[in-house]
This record gives sequence, structure tokens and C-alpha cells, in this order.
Amino acid sequence: MTALPDALVASVPLIMVLLSLLAAVVIFALRDDQVRPRTAVNLVAAVAKIGLIVVLIPPVVEGGARPEFVMPFLPGIDFVLRVDPLALFFGGLSALLWLLTTIYAIGYLRGKPHLSRFFGFFSLCVMATVGISFSGNLLTFLVFYEVLTVVTYPLVAHWGDRPSLRAARVYLRYAITGGLAVLIGVVTLTIYAGPVDFAEGGAQGVADLAAESPAVAITIFALLVGGLGVKAALFPLHGWLPRAMVAPAPVSALLHAVAVVKAGVFGIVRVVDDVYGVNLAQSLGVLAPLVVVACFTILYGSYQALRSRDLKQRLAYSTVSQVSYVALGIALATQLAVAGGVVHLVHQGIMKITLFFCAGLFAEQLKVYRIDQLDGLGYRMPLTSAAFTVGALGMIGLPPTAGFISKWELGQGALVSDHPWVLWVLIASSLLNAAYFLPLVYRLWFRDPDASPGLARVTEPAMMSVPAAMTAAFTLLVGLAASVPFSPLAIASYIAERVFG
Repeated sequence: MTALPDALVASVPLIMVLLSLLAAVVIFALRDDQVRPRTAVNLVAAVAKIGLIVVLIPPVVEGGARPEFVMPFLPGIDFVLRVDPLALFFGGLSALLWLLTTIYAIGYLRGKPHLSRFFGFFSLCVMATVGISFSGNLLTFLVFYEVLTVVTYPLVAHWGDRPSLRAARVYLRYAITGGLAVLIGVVTLTIYAGPVDFAEGGAQGVADLAAESPAVAITIFALLVGGLGVKAALFPLHGWLPRAMVAPAPVSALLHAVAVVKAGVFGIVRVVDDVYGVNLAQSLGVLAPLVVVACFTILYGSYQALRSRDLKQRLAYSTVSQVSYVALGIALATQLAVAGGVVHLVHQGIMKITLFFCAGLFAEQLKVYRIDQLDGLGYRMPLTSAAFTVGALGMIGLPPTAGFISKWELGQGALVSDHPWVLWVLIASSLLNAAYFLPLVYRLWFRDPDASPGLARVTEPAMMSVPAAMTAAFTLLVGLAASVPFSPLAIASYIAERVFG
């Protein structure tokens, strides 16, 4: 892999973006009844993206290469796709989970209408997410960030009924408002500091601006993080996320684990680490408010999840809480905390997609939507219930799951930060996680199955249950193999070292 020509390696990020775009064009041209060609295009594109990610790992992580595609875009500003370790980390998560979500979606939507429309926008969504991952400067990031807003709207509105359309409009209002704040921030920063490339330790032009006009730098930071906080579902900008749960289960998995929410929090990581730089952001005093907002969001999301009686809504509020761990880790500004926050990008994605896969299976096979309908499902759907249990225990943070690794790193990072009290927030969050997840596990396995209508086991379709089982296995595997080279924690620690190096 390391022997690949430099020109070929440099073209990989562009190829990944164009691959998803080409897949979308082909899928839109297919009729709904052309199942085999559409399935083939979906799976070939998804597998190819994973292969391209694997090609990039040795030169980027071991060799220090930064494959880059550059072309003129606006006067004085280039369109830049660049692969650094953080881009590779997020891109790898997206590629892996997209393959599993594609398989799940094929099974979930079998026999339903408008399949070419769904999978066409699905591919455009992955194109935008890959573009966000590999953006090399703020302007390129902005382009793909706004494209993501547009192409996810039809997915949220897919069913076409009144609740879906209403939820999609709410999502669009939030996303456009947040995108406008990001646009103003990017344009203003470009006016003051010139074109801003992502750079480890922060962009030099931003550092110069902060030295000359700290108030302007602080205002721009607030615009960028505030706008990104809409998709990241930071309080009080989270209102769109629970409403969007009327979308199909693959879309819910997409919103929470792979694309939209992750794009927002990934953007916050980029702004703090690679636009301002952790040290500059800390000296400007903008990280302490972000710590407070993230902590409040963590507790608020957990509280709302505890109050929810609808299964998908409980999972949605859990996402509001859990994704803020990433923002918290970055804002704590210690190497351990940053590693914990970055690794939670992957860990939360794996765990949460497991839970949404399982919720979709419960709904499709047994019409189970509410928490009080889960009684005895461990007997009726054992594989799905087992996968759900692993995902739930991971969210609580019990060893040896992925969630334990994230919280361990964050807890250690909090203790050596300027905000050691954050450790108590993490403990309280874990207790709240237990309070709203353990009753679900108890209902699945220990409530009398007579409480459920009928006792017969039901079919667990392989196209849907296998992806759920695989992500549940990953939840355990990345926890058990946290110290292995190229594990998510190892790569996140490498990224954190470079942030502070």
C-alpha cells in the first residue's frame, strides 16, 4: 500500500467524493423495480469506499503523508480536499457504518415505494459527509456542510405523510439558520484573516487576528461553533433532532451515528483544533463556555431521555447527551480529554447505530414503538435483543465496551484540566444513562413474556439483524482491543498528540 504512486494516493479523496456522486446519478436513473442493479451500485460503492480508506491508512498514519487535491474555486481561495489523521478517522467511520446502513436499508425498505429516490439521496448524503471529512479549508467544508443540509431533507421527509413533512420542515429551519451562522463566520474570518486552511495547531492568520483584535476572533468563534452546534444538537439548538425520529429507521441511524449530528460536532473539532488551535482558543477564553454548554447538554439530554416513553425518542435524546461528550473533550483542552472526545466520534457512532438498527427491527417485525411494549422480546427476537443490550451497556459506559473507553479517557482528562468538576458530570451522566437504559434491558429479558401479544418467536431478517449484530460486536471489540495499534483509541491518541505537539 505504501508503494502506491503519490499521484494516485493524492487523488483518493476526490475519487471517494466522485464515487458517491456517480452512484447517486446512476441510482436516480433506475426504476423502483430495478432492485438488483440498485443494490449492486449501493454495495459496490460502499465497499469501494472502505477499500480506499484502507489504502490511505499506512501513508497518512505511519508515513505522515497528507494526500491533497487542489483546484481554483473563488478568487484567491482554492477548493481543497486533504487527508489528515482526523479526516481519515471520521471518513473511516462514515465508510464502515455506511456499508452496514446500506445493507440494513435494503432489507428495511424492501417492497416499499420511492426506493431509487431514497437511495439516490442516501448516496448524495454520503458524498457530502465524505466531503466534510476531507475538506482542507473552511470554504470547502462550508460547501459540503450546506450540501448535507439540502440532501438530508428528502430523507427525513421520505414517507411523505404529514408528520414526516412537518419534521423535515423543522429540521430544515434549524439547519438553514445554523448554516447561515457558519456562512457569516466563514466569510468574516476570511475577510479578516484571509483564506483559512485547516492546520494542526491552528491557522496562522487566525492567530494574527486574535493578537490584533481578540474581540473579533471571539465573535467569529461564537458564530462558527453556534452554527455548527445546531447539527451537533447542543442545547438549546437540539429541538430538530427528536422531531426527526418520524423518518425511516435507516435515516435515524444516519442522522445520529454517521452524518448530520457527527458533521456538526466534527466541525466543532475542526474549528477548535485546526482553525483556532487549542492553545489560542483557551487563551481567548472561549473554551470554558463550551465546557459549560456541553455539560448542561449532557445532563439535559439524559433527563429528557429518562422522561421519554417512545423508544426512538429516548434514543434521540440520548444522542443529544452523548454527542456532547465530543465537544466536551475538545473544550477541556487536555491531551487525554481530546483523545477521549475524538474517539467518542467513533464509539458513539457504533453504539448508537446498533440501538437504532434494533429499534427499527422491533418496529418492523412486531410494531413495537413504545418502551412498555418491550416486555419479553428477548425471547421473541433474541439476536436483536442481545445486540440492543450490548449497545445499551456501551452507552452506560460499562467495561469492556467502547463507551467505557471514552468515559475513562474523558474522566482522566477532566481531572488534569482546569475543570476537574466535570468528572462529577460524567458520573452523573453515567448514572442517568443507567436509569434510562437498564429498564429497557430488564424489560427485554426479565419481564414476563406473557405481557407481550403472542409468544412465538419472529423472523429476524438477516439483511437487518446481521448489521445490528456486527455493530454490537464492534462495540465490544473496540473496547477489548483499545490498546492495539490502529484501534480507534490509538488513532485518537495520535491525533491528540499532534494537536498539542
